Amino acid sequence: MNVPRGAVTAADGLVVVDKPQGWTSHDVVARTRRLAATKKVGHAGTLDPMATGVLVLGVGRATRLLTYLVGADKEYTATVRLGQRTVTDDADGEVTEAAGADGLLGETGSAQKDRLEEAMAALRGPIEQVPSAVSAIKIDGRRSYARVRAGEDVALAARPVTVRRFETTADPVVRAVDGTTVVDLDVVVGCSSGTYVRALARDLGASLGTGGHLIALRRTRVGPFGLEDARTLDTLVAAVEADAAAAEPRGLPVTSLTDASRAAFPVRHLDADETAAIRVGKPLRPTGGEQRTVAALAPDGHVVALLTDDRGRARPAVVLDPA
Repeated sequence: MNVPRGAVTAADGLVVVDKPQGWTSHDVVARTRRLAATKKVGHAGTLDPMATGVLVLGVGRATRLLTYLVGADKEYTATVRLGQRTVTDDADGEVTEAAGADGLLGETGSAQKDRLEEAMAALRGPIEQVPSAVSAIKIDGRRSYARVRAGEDVALAARPVTVRRFETTADPVVRAVDGTTVVDLDVVVGCSSGTYVRALARDLGASLGTGGHLIALRRTRVGPFGLEDARTLDTLVAAVEADAAAAEPRGLPVTSLTDASRAAFPVRHLDADETAAIRVGKPLRPTGGEQRTVAALAPDGHVVALLTDDRGRARPAVVLDPA
């Protein structure tokens, strides 16, 4: 993927990328920085190299929205393999246990759905989840994965997460892998931010006495942004190359700050006086309601700031269009 010389700097906005397998989230950010001709690019929640799917990037001033998108609910499709456990809880790690999934098989050779459903139901709702040890969580300033790779035994504390959906989407598939009988489950997961889908696979396997890990993971949604909004890196490269040949190049195509804010947050319409006040950081009357963050729009419809109610006033959390 070559970036055309003379590419113009992209406008402020969001880019939803369909991350390819084998790429780190940082790889995608680095490539997007080159395409956008700016270093000011960040993402709203990492994806493991094995995973594919929705990676929301902010460009320019839109990086200030990312803090509020990181905590958005996520959705995934995945394949869980029961019968083997790995050091990373996914297919990128070495197999550490291979108990097999023979105990899950009925006389007809199919997995016992009632037993599976009971085990999956126990992992739905508000739960305390122990993150995967091979993760980016810091322990005394060092990443957990670095400690594991150095041979240390890492025990992370459980964290509260909410799993709203954890269901199979097809009949289980039984196969032999390296002499071990395994059961592969295609699943869909809807969860709060901070949930490790590979930890769900690990815990499902543990509860069934077989061990488990992920062999495929695809993120299909981050908050309001889904695969229908995502573009591949090849598509973005082609768009930048075509734009560079235009009479008036515009740079990397992005979803504008206003459109992104409208999609991600409830909207509050300001009058001219309120718009002037927010632009200099002054509070307003409270927005009210249960939503913590709202997008404040000027009379002409463009986004001025994100507001949060605090101590009886609506205060600017981020001013996107300062005076």
